[in-house]
Amino acid sequence: MKKYIAEAIGTGALVFLGCGSVTFAGMGAVLGSGTPFAPLGVVAIAMAFGFTVTAMAYGIGPVSGCHVNPAVSVGAWAAGRLSTGDLIGYIVSQCIGAVIGAGVLYLILSGHQGGWDLAKDGLGQNGWSEYSTASAFVAEFVGTFLFLVVILGSTSEKGATTVAGVAIGVALLVVHINLIRVTGTSVNPARSLGPALFVGGKALSQLWLFFVAPVLGALAAGALFRTKILEP
Repeated sequence: MKKYIAEAIGTGALVFLGCGSVTFAGMGAVLGSGTPFAPLGVVAIAMAFGFTVTAMAYGIGPVSGCHVNPAVSVGAWAAGRLSTGDLIGYIVSQCIGAVIGAGVLYLILSGHQGGWDLAKDGLGQNGWSEYSTASAFVAEFVGTFLFLVVILGSTSEKGATTVAGVAIGVALLVVHINLIRVTGTSVNPARSLGPALFVGGKALSQLWLFFVAPVLGALAAGALFRTKILEP
């Protein structure tokens, strides 16, 4: 159970701190809407997600490997590094953690004395409107694929490095900078699930893409490592 508890805590922290960087900054539900906002805001959000993953990698990494993302667990499973039983346990734990993280964020925001509208201001949920569904799908697929290549490469038996957590966090940061205006950047089904359950509506109707595209991207990356194509 230690592994699953660690994954729940790590994923909850990612949703709370990452999505919190959007909502507490007063940007509302702009993620993936195509609404222009300050470039520094994009960097700040990207840093929140990337640095949280880096920090948790050293906090819970020794316990669970710090997947904090169903797509990462699927990629590790596809690469032959995670059992099917643990895959299921990890995904369930990550989704529970994400919902709790979003719930804590919702609880804090709802106590804002100046008023806070969930429908209007959002919860840092993912979505797309200015780009086509095909564009959003490709963005999430490619973003997850590249993210998993960094993760699986930096943690492989022959290529493992003590700074893997830093490399993974930087990779997530860069992926966010590139994709925030397209989909708000998910590359993580649990991260999308948590806020969508509270916001509902469009966020919930578009949730399917943030499960399908990242999982397929993760499977593609995992296959390259399982077949030794990307193994030294």
